[in-house]
Amino acid sequence: MTGTPSQIEWAQIIRPLVAAEFDRVALALENAIASQSDPDRQDTRAILAILSEIRATVLARDDAGYYIRDWRELGSQVRRMLAGDPAFQAIQANREARKRALQASTGASYDQHPIETHR
Repeated sequence: MTGTPSQIEWAQIIRPLVAAEFDRVALALENAIASQSDPDRQDTRAILAILSEIRATVLARDDAGYYIRDWRELGSQVRRMLAGDPAFQAIQANREARKRALQASTGASYDQHPIETHR
């Protein structure tokens, strides 16, 4: 890792926290898969792949200053990075299009099973 000794020391504390935050977000997405429809499950798996790529890119950084500057406050940093990814944005747009198509064709809410609307 590059930087001053104190920067490297600080970055070595922050970096595992960054990895843990990526793991936490991935676990939440993995847990959501069980209750999703097939198209949403496929989207979530694609999102997990995107998250994995972002994680690898972030953790491959060797500049201590990067971790101090950009990751000192974890907050919603992982979600913001994911939301800024063009592939993630395309998945979200496709989900919205499916939602509108389902609502238009059945009158069902996206979260409802289509059969439930015919009671």
